[in-house]
Amino acid sequence: MGNLKSWFEKGMNQYEYIHNMQVHKENLLKVYNQFTLTDTDKEFLQALQDKEIKAVILTADWCGDAMVNLPILMRLADEALLETRYLIRDENLELMDQYLTNGTARSIPIIIFLNKEYEEIGKWGPRSKEAQRLADDLKATLPPKDSAEYETAFKENFIKAFIESITTDKSLWTDIKNDMLSTLKNM
Repeated sequence: MGNLKSWFEKGMNQYEYIHNMQVHKENLLKVYNQFTLTDTDKEFLQALQDKEIKAVILTADWCGDAMVNLPILMRLADEALLETRYLIRDENLELMDQYLTNGTARSIPIIIFLNKEYEEIGKWGPRSKEAQRLADDLKATLPPKDSAEYETAFKENFIKAFIESITTDKSLWTDIKNDMLSTLKNM
């Protein structure tokens, strides 16, 4: 992927991203304020502090996955002194298209971990396995995509149930945290 310094410098910091949010801000802050790390997690993350790891995050405030994943990342970043920058997906398609999910989908968030030379050392996203299982289970209840009822059912059933689960299910938060930590451990 090469050097991502220009992308990093273009991004918003955590506070700018949160303050500019128009959608899901309340839920993102709810997760951020309720999510906690274990002492073991903190020890591991603090051991990373001198590595000067950075991250570029492709995201959008309308995204439910970003709403739950980013506050967890923010807590990890706080503990590891990991400097983060947020890029809005649709304004940065040149970078987004290098991180497509399954080679086709512009799924977000995508977290690109960088070393102090701004070179990619790891990637995470858009979901943990457990969050994917939840999404798959909820999507299985929807009518076929080509049916007239699909769009309404997607918005009124899937989105509503998914948002409810990801803003209240603390075991899901733990799964997301553990998945992110696994990526950090394997860098």
